[in-house]
Amino acid sequence: MHFTVIKNDVSCSARTGILHLPHGDVKTPVFMPVGTNGTVKALTVEDIKEIGFNLILSNTYHLYLRPGEKIIEQAKGLHSFMNWDRNILTDSGGFQIFSLSALRKITSKGVWFQSHVDGSKHFLTPEKAVSIQVLLNSDIQMQLDYCSHWGASRKEAEKALNITIEWLGRAVNAWEEAAVKDLYNGCLFSIVQGNFFHDLRERSAEVCANSGTPGIAIGGLSVGEPSELFYEMLATTTALLPVNKPRYVMGIGTPEYVLNAIEHGIDMFDCVLLTREARNGRVYTRNGTYSLKKAENASDFSPIDKECGCKVCRSYSRAYLRHLFKTKEILYSMLASYHNLYFINELVINARNAIEEGRFLEYKKNFLSQYKNEDALSGMRSQE
Repeated sequence: MHFTVIKNDVSCSARTGILHLPHGDVKTPVFMPVGTNGTVKALTVEDIKEIGFNLILSNTYHLYLRPGEKIIEQAKGLHSFMNWDRNILTDSGGFQIFSLSALRKITSKGVWFQSHVDGSKHFLTPEKAVSIQVLLNSDIQMQLDYCSHWGASRKEAEKALNITIEWLGRAVNAWEEAAVKDLYNGCLFSIVQGNFFHDLRERSAEVCANSGTPGIAIGGLSVGEPSELFYEMLATTTALLPVNKPRYVMGIGTPEYVLNAIEHGIDMFDCVLLTREARNGRVYTRNGTYSLKKAENASDFSPIDKECGCKVCRSYSRAYLRHLFKTKEILYSMLASYHNLYFINELVINARNAIEEGRFLEYKKNFLSQYKNEDALSGMRSQE
């Protein structure tokens, strides 16, 4: 992987760039739709391409359990398996293991966990996480990390960080060996942890910067903390990272969080929130979010968003979409998910254009002044 910074905004740390990846170039900042199980729920790969995405996220933990990495290896990789000829980033499964705290035991050697699918027991090491992602043929793979929970004590946070640092060294060795042995072209990203302790974050950022990984992710945020603390920790952590490597903040998707991240120089982000909310009746517009299932939409024949140019807003009314939702038609989830992903992609494209023109802060201010902040969701990270 090679990363090129194209333009820095003069008024803040926002920037545009290009990720040169095995399955094509990706312009940054970039939002990645989440396809946990090798699919973005309710959408085809043709839909995702039509919206304009060149990079999606899938999850190693889930694909390891079902259908299993050997099946995907027989299919000649995840790209072929899911008929997607563009780039894929795979999360190592560290966050899923974090969220399944009752079903796992973490040691410095690795993590024992019980499958949420069938109760079977598994042992995942940083080396195994790398090898699985090599079999998936991930364009970007993430190191296995240990995410400590919001409100954790300093002792807990320091223990988790020490394990994450040890795992990083082992992951780098496994990745470099795979690149030589298996002619693997994908790259590895390290992950900054340290909970909400500034000195631990600083230590972690330094280790990641010196690890030699082509990119660096910021983990352990958007896990229940107040938004003000998220903004503060994101800004201070990003400032510690090298400017010549892509920066990825994991698990954010609302306009407020995305625009704040871009302002501080973040290049990549992902979240399931937009597609999950779509399936549950909530859609995003330039005037905020609202619930399509409300009775007031029953006879509203206007589009979801009059300012949106997506095919859903050009062709279908709020009344029709509400009808589909109420009758539990599959088409509803397809159309609402398409719209919400189109919305976030357009927001990021417009942000990139504003950076190129040196007016990002103006764009952010104008967008958020129109967007109904009181209706915005928290952007908390979760999984499909």
